[in-house]
Amino acid sequence: MSKQVNEKKKKNSVYKRLFSYMKPYKVPLIFSIIFVFIGCFVYALAPLMLGNAINNLKLIFTEGYTAEVSEAFFIFLITMISCYLLYSIFTYLATHLIVACTENTIYDLRKAIDTKLNKLPLNYYDTTTYGDILSRVTNDIDTISNSLQSSLYQIINACFTVVIVIIMMLGVSGWLTIVGLLAVPFILYISAKIAAKSQVGFDKQMELTGELNGYVEEYYGGHNVVTVFGKEEEVIGKFEETNDTLYETSNRAQFLAGILMPLSQSMSNIGFVLVALVGALIAIAGGLSVGMIQAFTQYLTQFSTPITEVMQISGIIQSTSSAATRIFEFLDEQEEVADTENPKFPEPLKGQVTFDHVKFGYLPHQTLIHDLDIKINAGEKTAIVGPTGAGKTTLVNLIMRFYDVKGGGIRIDGVDVREMKRERLREIFGMVLQETWLYSGTIMENIRYGKLDATDEEVIAAAKAARADAFIRTLPGGYNFVLQEGASNIAQGQRQLITIARAMLNDPPIMILDEATSSVDTRTEVLIQDAMAQMMKGRTSFVIAHRLSTIKDSDNILYMQDGDILEVGNHEELMAKDGLYAKLYNSQFADNNG
Repeated sequence: MSKQVNEKKKKNSVYKRLFSYMKPYKVPLIFSIIFVFIGCFVYALAPLMLGNAINNLKLIFTEGYTAEVSEAFFIFLITMISCYLLYSIFTYLATHLIVACTENTIYDLRKAIDTKLNKLPLNYYDTTTYGDILSRVTNDIDTISNSLQSSLYQIINACFTVVIVIIMMLGVSGWLTIVGLLAVPFILYISAKIAAKSQVGFDKQMELTGELNGYVEEYYGGHNVVTVFGKEEEVIGKFEETNDTLYETSNRAQFLAGILMPLSQSMSNIGFVLVALVGALIAIAGGLSVGMIQAFTQYLTQFSTPITEVMQISGIIQSTSSAATRIFEFLDEQEEVADTENPKFPEPLKGQVTFDHVKFGYLPHQTLIHDLDIKINAGEKTAIVGPTGAGKTTLVNLIMRFYDVKGGGIRIDGVDVREMKRERLREIFGMVLQETWLYSGTIMENIRYGKLDATDEEVIAAAKAARADAFIRTLPGGYNFVLQEGASNIAQGQRQLITIARAMLNDPPIMILDEATSSVDTRTEVLIQDAMAQMMKGRTSFVIAHRLSTIKDSDNILYMQDGDILEVGNHEELMAKDGLYAKLYNSQFADNNG
């Protein structure tokens, strides 16, 4: 019982929070509610006008034509038609305002999500599939948008209609009202029970949709690997398993929600039969006119119609609750630690980087870097080598403050990175990664991404410095050559040269190169190495590399293992020590000559 109460409170808080996004648009929303009320009121007057018109028409046929009765008949008829016209006008106005209000609300919600995406720590993206994130920001948002547009008016209209119609029904006949509404408590009770069960299904449906999107995104991105290892049937089997579970869950949830509408209609039909029977008896006894019985049956229709419509969209409403829950879970994710209120910045900026007894671990109970203490002077080239999992990339992430240290500090020219604004800090760095990221667009646009206000001449100069100009000019359209998604229409080495050009265009004082040549052939590697050497001149640079032959000229070589720096020196010094670095270098040399 307590679990159901907690679920109900959670559901109510979700709706409360969702509607809080509509507060900036409360004025048009209030006007739309007023228009709905007016529309419901004039619509409820129409049956009464029709009933009076029927009574007057009966007088004409039974007692003969009189001017007064005829005039009253036409007045009631014209009033009824006017009520229906006014209802249409106010319904249009209300719907227009509600749609505008909901569209603005969804716009703000999307903005909130976009802002959140930029505030989440790197750890969130490391532990959450892109497919699930994409499902939340597209599928779940679309569900809320469609629901608000289609159901908000119906819910408001149903509330006003039910209240106004009950008042009108009581005005016609209290006994008929009691008879007509006998089934309502039963309908509401059964509906609440069914809705509670179907809500669980809709929650699971949204969760499985995100899981399925994540699965598709992951294995579609690695389709080549799946094919090479002959795992197509296994992948398809796993997909079908998840898809079948989603189907069964969705089918059950939709089935339960679908029961509500025919249940409501059946109860309404029973109410009509009872009203017709009791109404006939009252009319025979002379307690009610034929016109008022006609009016009452229309009121019963007006009463049951909005309830049936709400029952019909109950599945959508429940889907909205589930989608909103997932959206707000995303918006409530822990953000990066806020920037300091009084940020500092090194002036002048030279590029000296100091690791002062740095301690770090991704998990509280697991320490990766125990005590990192080293100073990198401005303009020096520092290579970071070591086995997989040694902490090389982690070190780079800490410098750029994708993660915060758990102990000690990292300083740039004497200023702790935690005392700097992240945006300003990251402007200091240029990065070239193993996995090149280029978006669909021209080569000119992709290089300019490093400095959005750069001129065409500056872009071309950066490309020349990166040794990319020659191959770019051989492409159709040159710098206006359009890259496909993932830049799949050019070679890996060419993609890497473009990313180097992009980094050089930004002209950063500190460069970070993470396995930038690990996936290219030897000839292309020589070209990239030449470009990187040009890029690193006069700059502090950190180079993560597995091919030790590419970092022999480094000022510093840090050999890392299990998060600690075990050896420091240049190539000659470390080879003379005949330690871990020397063994690693000699093993690669032996492999290359083997």
